[in-house]
Amino acid sequence: MPDKSFSRRLAGYYSWYTVGFIVFLLSLAVLEREGFPRLWIGYMFMFSTIVLYAGIGVVSRTSDVPEYYVAGRRVPALFNGMATAADWMSAASFISLAGGLYLMGFDGLAYIIGWTGGFCLVALLIAPFLNKFGQYTIPDYLAMRYAGPKGCNAVRLLAVIATVLISFTYVVAQIYGVGLITSRFTGVDFSVGIFLGLASILVCSFLGGMRAITWTQVAQYIIIIIAYMIPVTWLSAKHTDFPIPQIAYGSALSKLGEREKELNKDPKEQQVRALFRQRAEEYDVKLKTLPKSWEDGRIEMRRQVDELKRGNASLIEIKAAMREMAAYPQDADEAQRKWTEAKALNLTRAEPVTPHAEPFPGKDKATSDAKRNNFLALAFCLMLGTAALPHILVRFYTTPGVRETRKSVFWTLFFIMLLYITVPALAVLVKYDIYTSLVGTPFSKLPAWVSYWASVDKINPLVSITDLNKDGIVQLAEIALDGDIVVLATPEIAGLPYVISGLIAAGGLAAALSTADGLLLTISNALSHDVYYKIVDPRASTQKRVTISKLLLLVVALVAAYAASLKPGDILSMVGAAFSLASSTLFPALVLGVFWKRANQQGAIAGMLVGFGMCIYYMLRTNPTLGGTAVNQWFSIAPISAGVFGVPAGLLAIVVVSLLTAPPQQRSSALVDHIRTP
Repeated sequence: MPDKSFSRRLAGYYSWYTVGFIVFLLSLAVLEREGFPRLWIGYMFMFSTIVLYAGIGVVSRTSDVPEYYVAGRRVPALFNGMATAADWMSAASFISLAGGLYLMGFDGLAYIIGWTGGFCLVALLIAPFLNKFGQYTIPDYLAMRYAGPKGCNAVRLLAVIATVLISFTYVVAQIYGVGLITSRFTGVDFSVGIFLGLASILVCSFLGGMRAITWTQVAQYIIIIIAYMIPVTWLSAKHTDFPIPQIAYGSALSKLGEREKELNKDPKEQQVRALFRQRAEEYDVKLKTLPKSWEDGRIEMRRQVDELKRGNASLIEIKAAMREMAAYPQDADEAQRKWTEAKALNLTRAEPVTPHAEPFPGKDKATSDAKRNNFLALAFCLMLGTAALPHILVRFYTTPGVRETRKSVFWTLFFIMLLYITVPALAVLVKYDIYTSLVGTPFSKLPAWVSYWASVDKINPLVSITDLNKDGIVQLAEIALDGDIVVLATPEIAGLPYVISGLIAAGGLAAALSTADGLLLTISNALSHDVYYKIVDPRASTQKRVTISKLLLLVVALVAAYAASLKPGDILSMVGAAFSLASSTLFPALVLGVFWKRANQQGAIAGMLVGFGMCIYYMLRTNPTLGGTAVNQWFSIAPISAGVFGVPAGLLAIVVVSLLTAPPQQRSSALVDHIRTP
């Protein structure tokens, strides 16, 4: 049973913390008004929040195994709901979700539907049963369910491998978000920003494990929700004269639709789009005449550089030409790949504005049907992936009992809902602001935020505005905006005080750090508990087990930071891949392990291998980044939704192999009866 006095004390602590944070925010607003340097305001936000998280980690430090792994199983439902919501609201939710809706319109709602629906599956199918099982990790549950306490370790090892791969893919996206935020608001290099943000993650999770992470995540949720609500409320009042964005959303969407019609009729917009079509046609000609076109282009570039040098051109012009020559494809094969991508990009930018509210837009029925199928497939993968994410499921080991676990899932959904019903409104309000304020602006009067964000990543600029038709005025088609900056740049786009930009950065950092903490701890605990303690050294002392977990956490964090510094892809796509892997590999074994007593060890092994193999095979065959091609897609399903094939394959493998082999041990059947007993 939950300790009511403990819950009351926690409520008091976090109430004072919330009041203190609001006072801190108001104080910085006053300092800005008095002329305090903006850069120092950004530093104060970043430094104070990181010190706060580190302080909670120091206060919550522990070497006790139950405290380190599952926070002593005494976290009240309300606070576990807040912690799980913060753990869930990763960089993808805070930074990229609104950006995805900005770029994709209606189609982006698949993320909100899938992720929200996933928690309903967690509440119904998995969370209460895991809590009643009462161990430390997800591989622990699968090993006990399918192999018994003295069975073979194949199920455990496969579950550990799946947990590490899923969580590592996810954590790289979070650390990428940390680097993006830190570099923007401190001015340091992107790679340096990653390792600065990593310090906060390590202090918290390294010292106190799940206990420190839980109380830190509650504090982080409070910052996340305050940071997200202030700018969207401001934009709502600015564009609709109503300060509640969730209610004003319909009005803003209608106004955006009218503006989209105006832009599609604008002759200047049509002129720019014609230029993009012309560029696409030029790339098409080059592709048809390969390899001669590649050789001619290389010779022409060399000639231009030589002419600039002979003609005493400026050093800037010569360097620009040499950079262009260095970026030229190294051979005809690379030219074919790059020019094909460039052709597709130019054709996309030549298209008219797609109405934000139009579901599954396409030139014909086949295209529209393909988009609808991808929408449903993505929602499916996100739902089942949510219900199988190890770092989320392990949070339901931390509550005192099954009843508290069910209440915890309710509170998790409630706290996530506060943000998720706001995200679509933010995307529409920011889009309308850009369509009305930035479009039509003279290039000589571009707002400062454009140059700020363009300089964060000079290789792949987050914002690019080029005067294609040379009229000196910004057209919508001339704007290329990365979805990952929509939320982070919202205060500057809306013309809010810089203190709100610092607040957004603190919120985004809290979202990325809270999820990174949970993921890194999940990986290190799976390796230390399920591999080292359960397989390598079952007699290890509690102190040694915790020490091993901390060392592994440090190693995994450094490897993940290095991987993130390589900028492997946008946040949303990396996270989407993790969900497909989780749904394909773990979901079938988790759910059938609870609801089908006949599922046995051989079936679980086959299900995890087949589900994982199918998912990876489809990604490799269809994802261009991994060497695949869209031509290999089945039913036009995008690689991010590979789980739509992996899940049925995994379920079928478990059922078929279980029926063809001996029934599970009596102990496994008894365990199923135990965890399903009310």
